[in-house]
Amino acid sequence: MAVKKQLVIKDPRAIRALAHPARQVVIDELYNGKVLTATECAELAGLTPSAMSYHLRALERWGILERADASADGRERPWRAPARSLKVESHSDATGRVAGQAMIRTAMDRILQQFVDLDGDDPWDGASSLSTSRLWLTQDEALRFGKELIELVDRYKKGRSAASHPAGARQISSLIAVVPSGERPQGS
Repeated sequence: MAVKKQLVIKDPRAIRALAHPARQVVIDELYNGKVLTATECAELAGLTPSAMSYHLRALERWGILERADASADGRERPWRAPARSLKVESHSDATGRVAGQAMIRTAMDRILQQFVDLDGDDPWDGASSLSTSRLWLTQDEALRFGKELIELVDRYKKGRSAASHPAGARQISSLIAVVPSGERPQGS
């Protein structure tokens, strides 16, 4: 079965399904090329296998995850991502915005915790960074800027997964946010 390049989630209920921290841990692993059983997902998320199965089925209902082919012994069917990447479009209405904000909050909390957990003696500490900037862009420039950032991440992601990456590579988390702020320009 061919894997789609990108799965786009627009339904506020599907976006809300993404907001649970345990679900995001599993989604991150599966969308990075892993195929995992419910038991393996439970271990990653710190849940019981039965609780994790509930979460996996909820994500399956929205098409966010799917079952992979059965394991060699046929006892357990693993889970996988139906696409190489997941995009959330939550700007459709108020319900979509609230669902998107819940998902964003969970993702940002996970990234913040990674900064907190980073050991100061880790030689990779110098590779960690956080940058905030204020840019004055037109709407077209802001759209292009966001697209180019995603393309940059995709360039480094291409052909790399937990199972296949260059020697010496380490998993790196990134968070890209492009958010309009301040007053709207007149006439828009």
